[in-house]
Amino acid sequence: MAKKKILLLSDDLRMSSGVGTMSREFVMGTLEHFDWVQIGGAIKHPDNGKYIDMNEAVRKDTGINDAYLKIIPVSGYGTPELLRHVMATEKPDAILHYTDPRFWEWLYNMEHEIRMNIPIFYYNIWDDLPYPIWNEPFYESCDLIMNISKQTVNIVDNVRKNVPTNEWNNTYLPHGINEDNFYPVRKGHKEYEDLILLRRNVTGGRDYDFIVFWNNRNIRRKLPGDVILAFKTFCDMLPKDKGKKCALVMHTQPRDPNGTDLPAVVDAVCPDYDVIFSTKKLDDKNLCYLYNIADITINMASNEGFGLGTCEALMCGTPISVNVTGGLQDQCGFKYKDKFLTAKDYSWVHSLHNAKKWKDNEDLTYGNWVKPIWPSNRSLQGSIPTPYIFDDRPRFEDFADAIKEWYDMGAEKRSECGDLGYEFVMSDDAMMSAKAMSQNFTDHMNTAFEKWAPRKRYTIFNSSEAI
Repeated sequence: MAKKKILLLSDDLRMSSGVGTMSREFVMGTLEHFDWVQIGGAIKHPDNGKYIDMNEAVRKDTGINDAYLKIIPVSGYGTPELLRHVMATEKPDAILHYTDPRFWEWLYNMEHEIRMNIPIFYYNIWDDLPYPIWNEPFYESCDLIMNISKQTVNIVDNVRKNVPTNEWNNTYLPHGINEDNFYPVRKGHKEYEDLILLRRNVTGGRDYDFIVFWNNRNIRRKLPGDVILAFKTFCDMLPKDKGKKCALVMHTQPRDPNGTDLPAVVDAVCPDYDVIFSTKKLDDKNLCYLYNIADITINMASNEGFGLGTCEALMCGTPISVNVTGGLQDQCGFKYKDKFLTAKDYSWVHSLHNAKKWKDNEDLTYGNWVKPIWPSNRSLQGSIPTPYIFDDRPRFEDFADAIKEWYDMGAEKRSECGDLGYEFVMSDDAMMSAKAMSQNFTDHMNTAFEKWAPRKRYTIFNSSEAI
């Protein structure tokens, strides 16, 4: 049977953005089952207007002799005219959209042209409450919605009121980390000496007892300034000589137009302790080593669809501390009455952000690989494209306390906790490996093809005939 061809609309899969990275993982992981064409966006694409045939390269890399992948790069988010051209020439069997739907609003305005012939699939990255009712038209235009978090499944169920949802067309499909690129490197591992070399390069040869790692873009919602404050507060809890033997490694651009002047923050609030900026673009192998040299990885983001950095850390056997928000909740391995929370449970859980309701609830437990931090407050933020969304804001003092708990635990116990984190993300309960993600994509899209039938929400008529 001939493979179905999927037209993907997302960030160019050759790019290093989170969307680009995940696009690459599930496309490469499903080439045996599907052919792929991508309209690959970037803010200012250097290949805009080109037509990139990737067949020879991916066939060589994967060993799949009939692998099919073409990329049409665009600056911005494409146009209806481009989509019509690609659909006419490539004749896809479905469209898969992956990123914020508001950036591709023109796609959903073409629903009447598309869904009478092929289905629209959507990989949903929405991350927080209140329920974004303005997304209802987008959700209702989709024949299959795959969601990166359990909370997001609940969001779609509550927003898509006019189209009944069910388990096959509103599903949970978390991001998957490539287990071939991210893995634990312990003493005695064949790559351990390479790891030690990277550690020396990053630390300038200094011998630290404890390293806190943060890997995020320097933007406001990631709270990079609060990360520095948390580290400083933690170091202040220690005797001076012990605090001097700790380091915060921030893999980011220290100055970003959309973020914070981090060197200025360090000079102002943390001049007595070592904050190291890792600014070089790293391949996956060296990024893997960075996670491995860290004692813990933290993520304080006030809202987070998934949290690639902390999941990559777990894949490397490094324990984490995270804010209880969005997809980060799923990485904590929360259980209610000794059973892992499911996407269906979020119909009554909604979100675990409420510390008063959940923090001291004896029926709610979490994995030994994480010290979760419940937000201290919520702020309703908004903009023209995003009318409203909650910021789940944690206290940096709470993160400092969590870092201290990890520090006091000792290296051997931390390593044991990290190993449990690795086992969790690789498990069938978590489904956070690239292999699991690719299998889930294949299964969900095959089910959608089986159950899909052409349908439309609009009636098109000639107004002159109605007179």
